[in-house]
Amino acid sequence: MSESTPGGVPSATFPITTGLGLPGMAIDKDLGLAFGLVVRSMGFAKSFGAGLTSLRQGEVPQYTRLLEDSRRHAIDRMVENARLLGANAIVAMRFDSSEISQQLTEIVAYGTAVVVRPAG
Repeated sequence: MSESTPGGVPSATFPITTGLGLPGMAIDKDLGLAFGLVVRSMGFAKSFGAGLTSLRQGEVPQYTRLLEDSRRHAIDRMVENARLLGANAIVAMRFDSSEISQQLTEIVAYGTAVVVRPAG
């Protein structure tokens, strides 16, 4: 697993950005695609509660928590994959998601695994 803060977010020792580069860093090597995939189900009891909550307008906190946790887990897996490739950073990071069935959601975090060094 990747080094993480208590909230599950990868630490500053492994920079991740949605940009094409990191300020103050030079990209020495592009190692290609790194990804982390998670498939989640909320489960019947939580789905039932979320269904009742969704009858009123506004946020459905059960789904929000599930998706936040899933994204963090996908990022952790992406970092692990990038490290296996020999990377020390990820650029051009993105998320994607899709519904596999009414009960299953796929979350994928992906980006370009790179080797960076301080510029200059």
